Amino acid sequence: MGKFVIKETKSGVKFDLKAGNGEVIATSEIYNTESACKNGIESVKSNCTADVEDQTVANFAQLKHPKYEVYTDKSGEFRFRLKARNGEIIATSEGYKTKPSCMNGIESVKKNAPAAETVKE
Repeated sequence: MGKFVIKETKSGVKFDLKAGNGEVIATSEIYNTESACKNGIESVKSNCTADVEDQTVANFAQLKHPKYEVYTDKSGEFRFRLKARNGEIIATSEGYKTKPSCMNGIESVKKNAPAAETVKE
């Protein structure tokens, strides 16, 4: 069972979505308040079943929000970001060496986020 872990940072509050094995699947931006962070968690829960827009292929089909965007970063690793209905990025992934690993990360968010409990560290 996954969980959202809220953490204080030097500049605000953020969350990590962790899978049952403790691995971080997705991370949020830095929020000004814990309340805003919790709203971000609710947004992930309500948008996590979105479709995937694969930006690593030529002539990819642009999807409407909410959606996951799969892309390659400057170092050539695969990453995803989850965008809400309003187009805001609400969660991002780590870098993956392979696209299938990145896609597994998205599936893990879809599986873990809806029923994940929220805890504070």
